[in-house]
Amino acid sequence: MNGAILPNTPIAVDFWQIRRCGNIRLFFLSHMHSDHIVGLSSTWNHPLYCSPITAKILKHKLQVNSKWINALEVGVCHMLPLDDCGIETVAVTLLDANHCPGSVMFLFEGYFGTILYTGDFRYSPLMLQYPLKNKKIDVLYLDNTNCDPEHKLPSREEATKQIEDIIAKHPEHDIVIGLYSIGKESLLVSLAKTFNSWVVVSPQRMELLNFFDIEDVFTTDEGGGRIRVVEHSEVIYANMVKWNSICPTIAVLPTSRKVKIWHKDIYVVPYSDHSSFDELDEFVSQVRPCSIVPVVKTEQCSIYFNKYLNSETIKKDVVIPSSVKAYMRGQGLSSKLKAKILKASVYKNLSHGVEFESPF
Repeated sequence: MNGAILPNTPIAVDFWQIRRCGNIRLFFLSHMHSDHIVGLSSTWNHPLYCSPITAKILKHKLQVNSKWINALEVGVCHMLPLDDCGIETVAVTLLDANHCPGSVMFLFEGYFGTILYTGDFRYSPLMLQYPLKNKKIDVLYLDNTNCDPEHKLPSREEATKQIEDIIAKHPEHDIVIGLYSIGKESLLVSLAKTFNSWVVVSPQRMELLNFFDIEDVFTTDEGGGRIRVVEHSEVIYANMVKWNSICPTIAVLPTSRKVKIWHKDIYVVPYSDHSSFDELDEFVSQVRPCSIVPVVKTEQCSIYFNKYLNSETIKKDVVIPSSVKAYMRGQGLSSKLKAKILKASVYKNLSHGVEFESPF
């Protein structure tokens, strides 16, 4: 399970264990991969924020009630309430994570400082433009999936070329691509164009593809194309024997994960939707956060990037506003305290050019 509760806030990202976060009021979903939605189901009944594409997939796959799903436009700064009386707010900007359809990073700005939560992402230099350009990041929650200097990864373009070369060497074979339910659609489009073939997918996958702005190279007709997509878990020895008994077949697993191969016609190509170590190095060197928290808890990564950390002192002693404390406890403020805080808040300068969203 990948997710986190942001300390000293009523905010959680990709974290759905309600019994462990009773004080959380705003929940954010970075994307719809299974390791980021553990605990999220049709019974969910709290405000949830995500990208428009993720909102569609979430409702389709998990049947979460629409009243709880708040789709936020990507690239726009949204002001969300951090209490129930309109005193404290958080500025949230969603940034394209370049990972899978609908995946985003979250930039949070509030009384706690500035936090960038990457979720899962594949680095692109475009990410360093507005709003990250010249932005001081107090805490960077970093996707450290490939945070190993010994683990070299090709770019997605290079990995695609490797897959094309494998297919080109097997002109008489059917091609099976093993994938998870969401992601690597651009690879499939590239293969369809290169080999002038429809890509055969299941009706369930086609339903998801219809949510995406993607070229029409897919069909559900069995035998409609030389290339077909199956679930990653289906690429096993028994199925390879079965498929080859019908027609010569090779299978490709586009993944940077370590996979044991039990059949000579299965090819693993390190096509990854996570940043390579070199890309992480460049990203952190440009962002220069004050501190780093790994998204994958079992793998540490800070040791590689300490040289890039901002020397400015991070906000360690965060003072949680009274209205937020009451909100996190599920209690309302007394009228006397609310009036006092409201009077003080009159002197605050509000940001311009933002969209105001309500979690209710």
